[in-house]
Amino acid sequence: MGEKTSINKATTTSMSLRTTIPQSIITHFDLKEKDQLEWEIKAEKSNLIINVKPVKK
Repeated sequence: MGEKTSINKATTTSMSLRTTIPQSIITHFDLKEKDQLEWEIKAEKSNLIINVKPVKK
């Protein structure tokens, strides 16, 4: 299986959740603070398929 992360509340007053990007992914894609990620989400039967792509400028 792949890397695992935990989901936590973004702030105490927000409904948003956040997770941490594993270091191996940061290194592989040379991600930096303020980089953007593009999320494509689709449901297939009882699974969520999430494709996340770095958007480099």
